[in-house]
Amino acid sequence: MNEIRAIEASQMKDELDNFKVGDTVKVHFKIVEGKTERIQVYEGLVIAMKNSRVGKTFTVRKNSYGVGVERIFPIHSPRVTRVELTRAGRVRRAKLYYIREKIGKAAKIRELIVKKGAKANAAQAVPVTSAPVVEKIAAPESARS
Repeated sequence: MNEIRAIEASQMKDELDNFKVGDTVKVHFKIVEGKTERIQVYEGLVIAMKNSRVGKTFTVRKNSYGVGVERIFPIHSPRVTRVELTRAGRVRRAKLYYIREKIGKAAKIRELIVKKGAKANAAQAVPVTSAPVVEKIAAPESARS
């Protein structure tokens, strides 16, 4: 069992590209045609990620001439040279399979907007102590009706 884990560890990439489900990415994929090699760029929306160590994959969907095309890429494959993040998306699901039925603007994902000073402010933020409790004063019964 340890031999299998050692082989898997040797095949895993050290630095992984930082992206998640809902992001629009450009996948640079090495294509071998006969004796020539070239890098093809596949741009689309990441709709799913499956995690299983070396077998970790992600599914990218794009519209090509009005037809939805999906492709599954293994993250640790030597043919995937790099994954470039084009646009960060803001989603609340782990799998975006519902996008398959959407057409046009309905298939858009909201963009994740990170404020410029948000990271710097988070590092300098001081924890806030609990605020004093304000009691609500009840109105007299004669005023309620």
